[in-house]
Amino acid sequence: MFPANPVRRPPRKVRLKPVLLLALALAGCGEGGAVSSRAPETIGLYSSLPITWNESADIRGLLSDDTLPHWALTTLRQRGRVIPLDTLANGAGKLPLPATAILILAQPRPLMPQENVALDAWVRGGGRVLLLADPMLTAHSLFGPGDPRRPQDIAMLSPILARWGLTQEFDDEQAAGEHVVRLPEGDLPVNLPGRFRLSGMNGDGAGMGTAGETVSNCQVEAEGLVADCTAAKGRILALSDAALLENPEEPGAVQLRRMILGALLDRVSARGISGK
Repeated sequence: MFPANPVRRPPRKVRLKPVLLLALALAGCGEGGAVSSRAPETIGLYSSLPITWNESADIRGLLSDDTLPHWALTTLRQRGRVIPLDTLANGAGKLPLPATAILILAQPRPLMPQENVALDAWVRGGGRVLLLADPMLTAHSLFGPGDPRRPQDIAMLSPILARWGLTQEFDDEQAAGEHVVRLPEGDLPVNLPGRFRLSGMNGDGAGMGTAGETVSNCQVEAEGLVADCTAAKGRILALSDAALLENPEEPGAVQLRRMILGALLDRVSARGISGK
């Protein structure tokens, strides 16, 4: 039997050992291995790559929940709300994202004139863009050339690149095969990459629009693989390759891609060229 008047002792203070404290801290970490204090972001995704859907020849496979989501989509969702876009210009001719969002253009299809205008206006108003424009896409697809379901094989973004003072070039004599290029963010996997060249420059080194208006200030790095630009209040970080978003066979390689994608998003989130 229980005693009629049990003696109540003050609660005992629990002291956690340092090892246990470390374990609890790691338990709160994301897949990147670090506790994030970053506020949730809004991320727009405009892409011809099968990132938000399954590449399948039928509707059932396209909508199937049996397939794990693309690693890049999981990475983006860890940062905030992901909004897939099917156009960059709504009925009012504006890009349907707040100016505080990040827009990922991952091997997009050719933009309509109104989309180029909306994108440029959005960026200059404070928008931030991570662009992956591959001049020779190497990702495998179930669909053959000419099939509208196939991702865009060659990035065709000359109008908006010219507006930002960039020209994209491709060396068709380079050797095929994935290799890495060292960036400040880490080793970036590339395969048949292109390169950016500054074009239409004024005396200050800023990109010039077709009407002679200064619309961007760009720096290229990694022999033209990367262009880091500011345009009025906004920012563009452009990569002349999209092999980063492929699905590698080695599990460890996926984690490395997660980390560098997150680091690239961190860079474009900062204001000014190279985070200045």
